[in-house]
Amino acid sequence: MIKATIHHYKGHVSGITITGHADAGEYGQDIVCSAVSVLSITTVNGLQEVVGLDVNVDSDEKNGGYLSVEIPVIANSTKQIQSDAILKTFENGMADIATSYSKYIKLNVEN
Repeated sequence: MIKATIHHYKGHVSGITITGHADAGEYGQDIVCSAVSVLSITTVNGLQEVVGLDVNVDSDEKNGGYLSVEIPVIANSTKQIQSDAILKTFENGMADIATSYSKYIKLNVEN
């Protein structure tokens, strides 16, 4: 099972932690893992390449599946708006996946 936690601080996403594997299909055929992976990678790329944030990323896909993303405090209001849009989209996408595939993913949103 994938366990995903989205951390909030002062109304903004401050971090993301994802662990485990969905085991919803054979390796390379698991649509739940694929969906979470694509959404996560796209989110990190958007924060780094579109917004220009220096996010702290730690990952280990081999030993149980692990991704941790720490979002820095953002002083620039334009960057904060862009970051919030990308991260809210990530949160909505994860919620949709967790609703559709609740047997394979558990989403926790911490305020």
